[in-house]
Amino acid sequence: MAERRETPRPRYPATRSLHESRFSLHRTPIRDALRHTTRVTRRRSWQLAAGFWFFFGLITGIQVWISMLEHHHSVPRLLGHYILIWEGWLLPTAAIWWLARRFPIIPLRLGNLAIHLLAAAGIAVVHILYWIGLMLLIKPFDRMTAPASEVSVVNWFLSRSPLELILYCLVLGAVLAAGYYQRSAQLEASLADARLHALELQLQPHFLFNTMNAISSLVRNRRNDEAVSMMAGLSELLRYTLDHAGEQHVALEDELAILRRYLEIQHSRFPDRMSFAIDLSPDVRRAAIPTLLLQPLAENAVRHGIALSAAPGVVEVRAFREGNSLRIEVFNSGALGAASGRGIGVRNTRERLRQLYGDAARFDLAQDDGGVRASVSIPWKEVA
Repeated sequence: MAERRETPRPRYPATRSLHESRFSLHRTPIRDALRHTTRVTRRRSWQLAAGFWFFFGLITGIQVWISMLEHHHSVPRLLGHYILIWEGWLLPTAAIWWLARRFPIIPLRLGNLAIHLLAAAGIAVVHILYWIGLMLLIKPFDRMTAPASEVSVVNWFLSRSPLELILYCLVLGAVLAAGYYQRSAQLEASLADARLHALELQLQPHFLFNTMNAISSLVRNRRNDEAVSMMAGLSELLRYTLDHAGEQHVALEDELAILRRYLEIQHSRFPDRMSFAIDLSPDVRRAAIPTLLLQPLAENAVRHGIALSAAPGVVEVRAFREGNSLRIEVFNSGALGAASGRGIGVRNTRERLRQLYGDAARFDLAQDDGGVRASVSIPWKEVA
């Protein structure tokens, strides 16, 4: 059975300034994840490049060995020779990557193009000399390996330069393609980040205006103590919003703590008609949940359930683990009206879940057992 318990109120350090709270806007999880992904991508790119040149050399060596089977050359020496030859292109690959970033050829600039042509020629010269040196050192063809006196450097350059230039162009094309892919991923992540922030900015003024209207109503009715209590709760909610600005996920227990404060504010508006309960399973307290996901659902329950009914009503929140998913249910007494699922809160909840989880998340709003139940199911993950 889930543990039914009061959720403690959140405590915030009094010394935390507004500037410090806003500073967290620049450390969004999406950007942090993007930086981590970029580092991992670069490391994997170099691993992939090293692996590519290794297999390129291995395949080249096998082809040469097959074409010279009758000569009975040493297979390890022959294959090792060609692997070392083409692994030598790993450093030129790094140089091309740096040149492509420092002197981009798109858009086409003659100066940058000339630099790449000179670099291609220089890499071809260095790699061909490296090739000759390896051949003389390893002697891959045994006694058939030409001595230094018989090596014509000019012929080597004439016969191998076209291949070297083609490889330069292929590597440059791969670097450009990887750069475009990385920029596309950055733009996609930035767009998703911007969309999520836009959704948050729609929710925050919406909630703030509703709460301020409630406080004004209490003041007009001379319920000053309740108005002060509601303003204190609003202060905590705003502090929570600022402290977690730009963060897409928080611990479920923190989210439920601030949700409890919100429901206390609403209870001040309807002291005789509203009660609420929070049912939290102990094993899901550190589950990761989108920031301020539950507040618009609770607001929807109060606005379309409690506020429209003259009879006493209840808002119940349950959170529990269901396989590899976290399931959260917000129930309110009342009926599902025509406008219940078209408000800002519900619409933005659906959109945030779609942006964060795609098809892995599920949101349902339906009439259930004498009331309305909003159900959210998201992939299970714990906060760090």
